[in-house]
Formats: sequence, structure tokens, C-alpha cells
Amino acid sequence: MTSSVAGAAPAPPLAAAAPSPVRVFGPFVLLALAGVAGAMAWALLQAPLEATQGAAQKIFYVHVPSAIVGQYLAAPLIAIGGALYLWLKDERLDRLAESAAELALLFLSLVLVTGPLWGKPIWGTWWTWDARLTTTLFLWFLVLGYLVLRSAIEDREQRGRYSAVLGIVAALVVPFNHLTVRLFRTLHPQPIVIQPDKPNMTSEMTMAFLVALAAFAVLFVALLRVRMAYAKLRDDVEAREALA
Repeated sequence: MTSSVAGAAPAPPLAAAAPSPVRVFGPFVLLALAGVAGAMAWALLQAPLEATQGAAQKIFYVHVPSAIVGQYLAAPLIAIGGALYLWLKDERLDRLAESAAELALLFLSLVLVTGPLWGKPIWGTWWTWDARLTTTLFLWFLVLGYLVLRSAIEDREQRGRYSAVLGIVAALVVPFNHLTVRLFRTLHPQPIVIQPDKPNMTSEMTMAFLVALAAFAVLFVALLRVRMAYAKLRDDVEAREALA
């Protein structure tokens, strides 16, 4: 006798049911990349040279926006998504945390690359165990460990629980990292942007920085949407394979 499962009509191909994330969000990503390119051109061509650091200071317009996006947008989303997943058990929140972690690793890597490139001509060394440098590197390793942990656990629910805890721990480093320039003697300068009473940048520099920061933030949102759509597509494929 033929079973109802064997006699059921085959499911339609997944590709026909769900369009490619790149096809859906690709134009948004391209526009965001164009915005970043425009912001960098503005910073290079329009922002004036800093009096003591010269052309090396231009790295500021990549280094600082990357640090803000990586630490204050991406890293907290790992913790928020993970904590809410532990409470609500909604896989969309786990995908949010996972996607934010990959982007946090990307932007933090950019910070750790541009930092030495800026530090060498100014400090005379590629790397020093400065408090902020050390905590940023520690955060990078925690995010990397988060992604490695996810790849090592096959069970989806267990993977979400364990990685959520590590993501929360990683996000706790962010406020400590923020306070390092005040708590320790460090080569990093005190905050120079949000000081309306004694600004340390010209209005042209401030505008170039704000444009760069906005461009990097928009790029983060665009990449986050693509990465979450990809994660949803991947989970759907895994679910269909498990049923098959």
C-alpha cells in the first residue's frame, strides 16, 4: 500500500519560493557602498589636514566609524538578540545575533587593521598593549569564539542557547572598552567629537566624520539585512532536508 508521504506531491524548489537575498537586498548594499566611497572621497578631498598628524589623520574617518559601528551597534545586537532568544525562543532573534556577530567581526577587524596603520606614523610603533587596543582585541577574540562555537554545535536550539551566553559576555566588554581612556593611562586620546564646550575638530572635520559615520551605519544595516535573509534561507533548506 502506498503511504500518504510517498504519494504526496513533491515540494516546489526552494529557489522558486524564496528569492535570493542578494537579488532582494543587493541594490541597497551597492547604494550603501557607494555612500561609503563618497564619504571617503569627501574626507580625503574636503576635510582639512590635521595640524600635527598631517595626512595620517585621514585614517580617522575609517577607523573611528568602524569602531563605533562594530562596538556600539553590532556587539550590542549580539547580546540583545541572544538574550531575547533565551526568553522567547524565536529563531529570528538567534539569526539576528548570528548576523550581527559576523558584521561585528568585520568592522572590528577593520579597526584592528587601520589602528596600526594610523599608530605607526604617530606613535612610532605598529602595536602597543595599550588598554583600549587590548580590550578591542579581546572583544574581537570573543566574537570570533562566538562564531566558532556556533559552527561546532549542530543542534540548533543548543547552539542558540550556548552562543547567546557568550554573546552577552562579549557585549559586556564594550562599556569597559569605552571607559579605558579615562580609567588607565593610554596612548589613545580623550573623546574629541562630543565636546561642545571645547571642540577639538574644525567644523569641516566634524561634518566629514558625521557623513562617514552615517555611511558606515547604513552599510551595516544593508549587510545585516542580507545576512539575516541568507540565514533564513539556510535554515529553510536545512529544515527541508531534515524532512526529506
